[in-house]
Amino acid sequence: MNSPVWHPFTQHGLGEPIPKVLSARGALLQTEDGRTVIDAISSWWVTTHGHCHPRIVNAIAEQAGKLDQVIFAGWTHEPAEQVAAGLRAIMPKDLARVFFSDSGSTCVEVALKMALGYWAGRGEPRHRILVMEHSYHGDTIGTMSVGARGVFNRTYEPLLFDVGRIPFPAAGAEQATLDALEAACRAGDVAALVLEPLVLGAGGMLVYSPETLARMHAICAAAGVLFIADEVMTGWGRTGTLLACEQANVLPDILCLSKGLTGGSMPLAVTMARESVYDAHLSEDRAKMLFHSSSYTANPIACAAAAANLSIWREEPVLERIATLAARQAERLEKLGRYAHFDNPRQLGTIAALDLKTDQGGYLDTLAPRLMAFFRDRDVLLRPLGNTVYVMPPYCVTEEQLAQVWDAIGEAVISF
Repeated sequence: MNSPVWHPFTQHGLGEPIPKVLSARGALLQTEDGRTVIDAISSWWVTTHGHCHPRIVNAIAEQAGKLDQVIFAGWTHEPAEQVAAGLRAIMPKDLARVFFSDSGSTCVEVALKMALGYWAGRGEPRHRILVMEHSYHGDTIGTMSVGARGVFNRTYEPLLFDVGRIPFPAAGAEQATLDALEAACRAGDVAALVLEPLVLGAGGMLVYSPETLARMHAICAAAGVLFIADEVMTGWGRTGTLLACEQANVLPDILCLSKGLTGGSMPLAVTMARESVYDAHLSEDRAKMLFHSSSYTANPIACAAAAANLSIWREEPVLERIATLAARQAERLEKLGRYAHFDNPRQLGTIAALDLKTDQGGYLDTLAPRLMAFFRDRDVLLRPLGNTVYVMPPYCVTEEQLAQVWDAIGEAVISF
C-alpha cells in the first residue's frame, strides 16, 4: 500500500505522481527529490508575501510558546484583539464587527447565517439567497449550495438548498445580469446576494467590470437586500487593491476574508459585518445569538500570524510590490496572448489567465492533467482550471522566476 493520505481534488485512480515538499522560501518549493519548484499559484491562492516570511514565522513561534489554544466562546486573547483592531483600521470603516472562523468556506457559511439571522431578528420573512452563475464559494454544504451546480457537487445534490441564480455579466451581456437581479429582488423575499467581486476564481478566472459590480450593489441597496462580498480569493491585493470592492466604490454589508489573512501561513478566516447586522442578533434572549463556532475559532497562533500580516501591510510597500508584479504579468500575458492557440487573455491585478483552444473545455478537460504534468516536469507549479491556465504567484516572485513560468506556458503551446 502506498501512502494512506487521501488528497483533495485528486483522482488517485489515475496514479499521478504526488511530489513531497520539504521546505519553502519566497516563491520557491524544495522537494524531496532535490528539485526547486516555482509556486506560480501561491499554493491555491493563499501565499501573499512569500513562503516562510520571517516576520510571520517569528510571530507564530513566539505565540506558540505563550498560548497555543483557548476556547473563544465567552473568552478572548490578545492576538485576536490585535487582529480585530487591525482589520477595523485597514478595512472599510462601516464593517464594525469581526467574527472569526477557520477557512474560506466557513466564513461564507457564517455570512449566510448572519444574513438569515439579520432578517429573523427584524421579524421579516426573507430567506432566499441569490448567487451568480459559475460562482464558487467553498465545499461545505452551505457553500456548495450557493456555488455553481455541476461536477463539483453533483453527487451531493440531495443535500443542497435551493437558491436564485443570476447570469454571469459577460462583456456585452451585463444588462441581462442587472435585469435578472432587479427582477429577483422585486419578489421581496431575498435576504442576500453573495458573489465574488470582479473575478470568479474556480469558475475559470472569469472577469467582469467594476461598473457592473457597482450597479449590482445599487440594485441590492435599493431593495434592502444584504450584499455579501466573498473576497476570500480576491482580497489582500490579488486584484491590485486591498479589496476588489474598492475598484467599484462598493461597501458590502458583509465581507468574507481568509487565504491571505495570515499571509497564507495558517488557516484563519473572518466575516466582517455592519453594526446593523450585529444589532439584529443583539438581545437578552440567548436564542437569538449567532449559533456558529468551531473548536479552534480564533486560534491564538493563527491570529498571531494574521497580526504579523497586518503589520506587514501597515509598514511595508505591499501595494507597490503588487503594482510591479501586475505590470510584469501584463507584459508576459500580452506577448503570449498573441498566439493563435490561446483565447481570451485576461488580467486583473496580479491574476493573469488565458484559455487554450480545445474541443472539450470545462473543468474536466483532459488537457488539464497533461498540462499539470508538463509544468511539473519543468519545475513550475501551475494547476489549470480545465483548459484555463492562470498565473497567480506570491508578490515576492522575481522577474526571472516569472519568466520561467511564462516560458513554460509558451512551451506547452508548442508541445500540445
